[in-house]
Amino acid sequence: MAKFAKKKDGDLPAVSTASLPDIVFMLLFFFMTVTTMKDSTLLVENTLPNASEIKKLEKKDRIIFIYVGTPSEEYQAVYGTEAKIQLNDKFANVSEVGSYILAERAKKPQEVQNFLTTALKVDKNANMGLISDIKQELRKVNALKVNYTTYQGNAFNNLQ
Repeated sequence: MAKFAKKKDGDLPAVSTASLPDIVFMLLFFFMTVTTMKDSTLLVENTLPNASEIKKLEKKDRIIFIYVGTPSEEYQAVYGTEAKIQLNDKFANVSEVGSYILAERAKKPQEVQNFLTTALKVDKNANMGLISDIKQELRKVNALKVNYTTYQGNAFNNLQ
């Protein structure tokens, strides 16, 4: 008669790693499709003001950003310390705002062009005359939906 050997209790079979590369590539493709790239590098110092009544903009693809603030330290030697306008990755004059908005509007799909919002990210110490000039240029190109980007907080903190 043959003698049968008993299995030892507590031995676990080796974990199969055959599907591990599939899982890694699936995660890689997921993050490649979901991740968005940064649109532009901030060339101006931009300390946003506080506001008590804010609303979050839901659809980011319908927003055109205009940054206003003093140039960063590396650009102050060339551009000075006066507030400047940044459109995408370059400094611009007030007269260039209208053509920038029209160019950005043309890049968007036809069905969302009427729903675009211009978001002004303005430093809290910026000159209001510059903001008024930007708004005049936006009116000329019929970009009437304007949003001021702020932080949640007490608006009286802006006076300091």
